[in-house]
Amino acid sequence: MKSTVKNLAVVAAVLVSTIGLANTEAADFGKKGAAKYEVEKNLVKVNLDPVFIKKGQKVMMNLLNVSKGKVLLKVYDSQNRLVFNESIDGDIVVEKAFNFEKAYEDKYTIVVVDKFGTYKETMEVR
Repeated sequence: MKSTVKNLAVVAAVLVSTIGLANTEAADFGKKGAAKYEVEKNLVKVNLDPVFIKKGQKVMMNLLNVSKGKVLLKVYDSQNRLVFNESIDGDIVVEKAFNFEKAYEDKYTIVVVDKFGTYKETMEVR
């Protein structure tokens, strides 16, 4: 009796997979293509903008660098003077913490530049 149930389950699985393959067009079989359904499109979308988190006088930045290209990190003061400059190349995850606890009172702008754009975040030290 158990072997009959197992055989019936195998036949059902093969039948379901055959029906699923029969519903695709012959030209699309085995090819990766564009998502046909909205749910599939939403699952693949990835936000590549950096994330800035402020905690007190610190700013943490995290960026997913899928291109593994060069990422420029710069900090400017309110008079557009360069306070910090760093270039990171080849890392897929770029993380940086900026500590403004001992900085002079001013308004600072953190600039992140990668292949996809330029992103800015401001930090005011009082």
